Amino acid sequence: MSSPHWLVTGGLGFIGSAFVRLTLRDRPDVRVTVLDALTYAGNPANLAAVADDPRYRFVKGNICDRTAVDAAIGEGVDAIVNFAAETHVARSILEPEAFLHTDILGTHVLLEAVRRHAVGRYLQVSTDEVYGHVHSGSSRESDPLAPRSPYAASKAGGDLQVLAYWTTYGAPVLVTRGSNTYGPYQHPEKLIPLFVTHLLEGRTVPVYGDGLQVRDWLHVDDHARGIRHVLEHGVPGEVYNIGGGNSRTNREITQALLDQTGRSWETHVRHVTDRPGHDRRYSLDSAKVRALGWEPQVDFRAGLIDTVAWYRANEAWWRAIKGGEFDAYYARQYAGR
Repeated sequence: MSSPHWLVTGGLGFIGSAFVRLTLRDRPDVRVTVLDALTYAGNPANLAAVADDPRYRFVKGNICDRTAVDAAIGEGVDAIVNFAAETHVARSILEPEAFLHTDILGTHVLLEAVRRHAVGRYLQVSTDEVYGHVHSGSSRESDPLAPRSPYAASKAGGDLQVLAYWTTYGAPVLVTRGSNTYGPYQHPEKLIPLFVTHLLEGRTVPVYGDGLQVRDWLHVDDHARGIRHVLEHGVPGEVYNIGGGNSRTNREITQALLDQTGRSWETHVRHVTDRPGHDRRYSLDSAKVRALGWEPQVDFRAGLIDTVAWYRANEAWWRAIKGGEFDAYYARQYAGR
């Protein structure tokens, strides 16, 4: 019997690359093909450690391109895990069309490939942001979707397509919705790596508004393990929330990073105008995936310390990113705020 073969789209990104590294480490029987368009967020260095593994194959291509998807599937795959997406809320405000193209059209192309190639399982990696602002309590999988940014709306559109393919065609689909994720290899446009790398450089960090927005933080390895657990044990047609259970305000995160880098609030923080439509609070109820047998393993404080240490030790990785296109984006995002 041949070994299982999984297609991981967007596998050179932050969470996707963690999923690939962990899978090749923990599942010696699994072969992995990565399909990635190599946008600014797709970094081959994220999978340099497994590049020579005979169970790993890379195909350059966009999920919106049927020919590229078929080439990545090759003679067949047992499962597709879709990490490929435009993911940054701030970028979606500046350039919303790209998010519609990748997150909605790309999802459609993959779903049609599932039907065409009789793929055994398809998992859509989504986000807690599709639920919108959570005034109190925690979002459950049955709650209505109320996205408030172009990014969240595009992800919600992808989710709804996936679930429609279950209802209409009986496609073997699953959806996971994760909370804010942190850890090594995260692109420095995101809050924690942006703040860590800025502070290591002695630069100020931009805190939106009063900094009291609340997010639930989840280590990337726990997120990747949760996705794999749902892929292997989830019930087709179902949605599973994957939350870290570590609610913190952005001020609390900022202070923790200041403490770890030896910087001060007075000299290294500047408050900037809040983002349009910025959700005040997210919180996920993860009882459903916990009942399936998944639990987060990484303590938040220890995980944050290890993350800062990783960025200290891998300066060459993030310096290769912070420059050129990143500088232009950062200027567009924060100049005049």
